[in-house]
Parts: sequence; structure tokens; C-alpha cells
Amino acid sequence: MATDAPADARVKQRKKGKGEPRRPEPALPELGPLGLLRWGWRQLTSMRTALFLLLLLSVAAVPGSIFPQRNIDAGRVADYIAQNPTTSPWLDRLGFFDVYASVWFSAIYLLLFISLVGCIVPRTRVHLAALRARPPKAPARLHRLDEHAEVTTSLSPDEVLEVARGALRRKRFRIHAHDGVSLSGESGYLRESGNLLFHLALTGIIVGMAVGHVFGWRGDIILSEGDKFASSAGTYNTISPGPWVDTETLPPFVLSLDKLDVDFNETPGRGFGQPRLFDAQTRLQRDPESAASRETVSVNHPIAVDGADIFLLGNGYTPVVTVRDAKGTVLYREATPFLPQDGNYRSVGVIKVPSAAPKQLGFTGFFLPTAEPTFANGPASVFPDAKNPELALSVWEGNLFPGGAPQSVYTLNTDEMKQVTKADGSPALIRLKPGQTYQLPGDRGSITFDSVKRFAGLSVRTDPGAPISLASALLATLGLILGLTIKRRRVFVRVRPAAVGDPSAPAATVVTIGGLSKDSDPGLAAIVTGIATAIDGATTNAEPDHPAERTES
Repeated sequence: MATDAPADARVKQRKKGKGEPRRPEPALPELGPLGLLRWGWRQLTSMRTALFLLLLLSVAAVPGSIFPQRNIDAGRVADYIAQNPTTSPWLDRLGFFDVYASVWFSAIYLLLFISLVGCIVPRTRVHLAALRARPPKAPARLHRLDEHAEVTTSLSPDEVLEVARGALRRKRFRIHAHDGVSLSGESGYLRESGNLLFHLALTGIIVGMAVGHVFGWRGDIILSEGDKFASSAGTYNTISPGPWVDTETLPPFVLSLDKLDVDFNETPGRGFGQPRLFDAQTRLQRDPESAASRETVSVNHPIAVDGADIFLLGNGYTPVVTVRDAKGTVLYREATPFLPQDGNYRSVGVIKVPSAAPKQLGFTGFFLPTAEPTFANGPASVFPDAKNPELALSVWEGNLFPGGAPQSVYTLNTDEMKQVTKADGSPALIRLKPGQTYQLPGDRGSITFDSVKRFAGLSVRTDPGAPISLASALLATLGLILGLTIKRRRVFVRVRPAAVGDPSAPAATVVTIGGLSKDSDPGLAAIVTGIATAIDGATTNAEPDHPAERTES
């Protein structure tokens, strides 16, 4: 109790009276602008921030798959803006129609790159220093480590350390003896090397994507059988060049589609109607001075031409349709692509006849490769091959291009159009088989379904960043395997003479072995036990009649 009195007195002295002046608050040091910058840099280059930015980048890419993108299909963007006049202006201002070129997406992208680089550089410096450093000294109390064992042997301390050194070397430990009574071993440096390789590879993937975006380009075309395509910026259905791509330097090849070989499974059962073969037989003229060569394009087997690859992405049908006016003059005759909507190739499409008078005409509807004859549940196809082809169309008249805004060739804007009706007031619904003609009501002319062809959806791509991304992805996989499978371990061996009561008894050595791992490591106990077993074996070979005594925990 005597020791408590001074403390109570001090407490009383701290109490302030009413008239006692108030002590000033302690002055805390200010962080300052440089300190704030250092704090911000440390937060940005932390691994937690890098993972958060990686997650944020994946979330930021979601709008690119929800909203139409202007660089892919400007017509769809114009249609969406026209159909959503309230929200579309704000979405456009925020860059939701150009997600991957927007300021906010680029900011996340650059911050992730800076964060990864800022994380990798100091960790690499620390790792290189660890590779040059020696394993630390053995602790005094090895029995406090995660795994430990104790062995009493008749071997001398030097013999014990030599046996332990050999056992650790066989386990690929780096070994150092700081004194004559202990041994330190460390392994698993490749774990941190794998982690650094993984993060460096992520940076390489980002660089590859950036190179592909800046210097790469992509053009898509739909080519019908018998048609020819000459590569130039204006002849692609859609083209998306990188910011630093000169469209005047696109490869000047000419591609002709001779035939599209498609085979569907006709055997009744689970795989009925499934595709078995897609091959596009083409003729390719690589430049104006070379001769055309026969090339086959199939899924996952593109044609390489002047740094670009031509991929077969899809296929479908292009009904050949002729539209005439009341006098029989041909207003429209083309093979019009209809886009498949299901596994049986029920396809939708639009036929636009801007030269029709007095009002422009538009046809929209379905192409059915093997039409279900009753139409009981609406237009439907029962098989993807052209066994019983049929067109089912409705007719519209009016202004095809309201406001002169661009629109997709596969959609019909009916805002300034009305549906054509028959004399009884019912809508004019057309069903045509190849060779049949339908007379439009009100002397508007006629439409004829001449024949049907197949089309191939081809994509021409140049991605100079693809090799960088591929190599980085492989290195990231290797780094991840190293980081997950290799354990960072430290094992220590310490020897001391055993206490002997009888001076005439032979000398003995007590060996303490301890090990610890940076993470959970089920294999650490086996290493510690293996060293103890090696010492047991050496003792048995030296003195068969006096085996060593060992305790483990």
C-alpha cells in the first residue's frame, strides 16, 4: 500500500482548481504538402489499392456490354438516343456510349498501371536485398517455434551440424552458420519471385491491351456467296481503328467468297440440328500485283494477310429480293442479310427501298430456313438448314431516315412510317417462298423472293499487343503457381553438450531443431522430422548399440 500513496498524490496534483489556468493543448506536428504526397503515394501503391482498382476496372467495363458503343455501331447508338431522349444526353456526356475511350475508364486504367508499378519496384528492391542477405541467426529458444524437435545423440556437435547441413541442402535450403553451435537455413525465395512475376505480368497485360487499343484496328464484313470484298476503310460494314492508326495504310487485299460449307446434324436425338462444320471457301488476292490463291477459313483457323487475321465469326442467310414499282421498274435487287436469332436460324432482317415513290418503302420480318408450315405460334423454323425456306414480312411506308440520323441496316425506324394495309384494313403480311411474287396493295408495286444464299460474317483484326498479352498471361500463370505452391521456410539447428552426472559416461550432444513458415505449412513438420531422422540414422551407423533419444512436438 505504501507504493500507492505517491500515485494518489500525483493524481490529486493533476486536478485543476477553478482559478488555475488551463494548460495549452499539445502541438501536433503538421503533415505538410510533401507529407501528404508521400501518404497519397503509399496508399496508391499498396496492394490493397491495386486489387481495388482491378475490381473497379472490371466493374467499369460493364456499361460497355450494356449500352451500344459508338465505335462499334453508330447506328445503334443513334437509335438508342432517339428512343431514350431523357436519359441518353446524360449517358452520352458521361461517356457511356464510348466507355473504353472515356476519361473515367482511362483514369482507372492509368491508376492501376501506376499502382502496380509503384508496388512492384520497392518490393523488387526488398526481394533483391533478401536474396543477397544471409539467413538470420538461430533463436535461443527453438522450442517456441511452430515446429520443433529435440534429439540426444552420441555424435559430436561438429558431426551433428554436418549431418544437418547435408539434410538441409537436400531440401534446397540456403545455409549459413553464424557460430559453431548453430545452423540457419532458409528456402522459398521463389515464392516472392513468383508474386513479383505475377504482378509484373499483370502490368504486361495492361501494356499489351494499351498497345492493341492504340495501334490495332478491327473491321467486320458480311460477305454473301459469290460476292467480292476489297479492303479499304470505306468498304467495311463496321470499322474500329485505333487512335494512332492511319486508315489509308490498311492491307489492300481482295477477298471473294466462293462457297460456305455448312453441315448440320440431321440424326434425331439430343444433337439434332447442331452444327458440325463451318468452312468458307475463298479466293484471296493479297495485293494488287499478286495472283489470287484459294484459302479456307474456319472457326479458330483464320487467314493471315499483311499483319492482319481474317476470322470466320458467324454465318446466316441472305435472301435475294427484288422490289419493283407499279410499272415494273426494278427499285431494289440485292442479297439482303438476315441475322439468326436462335439455333434453328430464325432470322430477322430489314429491306429498305428509299427510291420508292410517292413514299419510301420498308420491309421487316423473318427468314425461316425450314419454315413451320402452320405458323401456329408465329413464324418459326424447325431446322437450321434451308430445307423449306420462306420469308414472312410486313410492309411500311413513309420516311425511312427521320432527321437524317444514321441507323443500323438491320433495324427499321418506324417513327415517321405507317404500316401498309390491304383493302379490308388488315395489315399486309407477306409469306413468300423462292420464286414467288407478292403484289403490294394500292398499286405500290411488287416484291419477289428470287433465291437464297448463305453469308459469312468475317472479322479482320490487327492487334500488335496480342503477343505481349499472351506472353504476360503465361508468365502470370507461372508466377501464380510459384506463389501458391512454394512455401517460405526457415529451419534452425542448435547443439549443446548434454548434462552428464557420471564423469565416466560417454559424452552426448543435445540437438534442438526448430522451424517456422510465413504461412500455414503442413510440410514444415516433415522437414524438421527429416533432419531429426537423419541425425538418428547417423548416430545408429556410428554406434549401433546406443541409438539416439528423440522428443518431438
